[in-house]
Amino acid sequence: MELSTLCYLERDDQYLMLHRTVKKNDVNKEKWIGVGGHFEAEESPEECLLREVYEETGLVLTSWRFRGIVTFVSGNGIVEYMHLFTADGFEGEMHACDEGELAWVDRDRITDLNIWEGDKIFLRLLREETPFFSLKLVYDGGSRLVSASLDGKKLAL
Repeated sequence: MELSTLCYLERDDQYLMLHRTVKKNDVNKEKWIGVGGHFEAEESPEECLLREVYEETGLVLTSWRFRGIVTFVSGNGIVEYMHLFTADGFEGEMHACDEGELAWVDRDRITDLNIWEGDKIFLRLLREETPFFSLKLVYDGGSRLVSASLDGKKLAL
């Protein structure tokens, strides 16, 4: 079981996206995702969020919202509980990320990018201002989404 955070920084109807191009053996290789990462020992979701956003962007969050929990089942025996956030307040100077390229992307163009199928579901929930949610995404061991459940109810794919 793995614990992680993912954050979508918001500015002018755009999200800050990370194009993962650098790490070898990266499950997210060539995908576009938000910023975040895995918990360190004894961290809370918020502590992980603040540390990861700062490490990957150089920005210090000043306003954020905890939006939901996403349970990823890889199909390869890995289960990850991702704590999903959005942030609309931050300060500092953005720096280059050592995991890929950062870019501000119009929210209505994000689904045109190379993103995970399941990400399309939670990005829609974020856009619709869905109250705190629990989303379970089950993959086939690769990049094919085989099932999704929202707050315990199966979704049509």
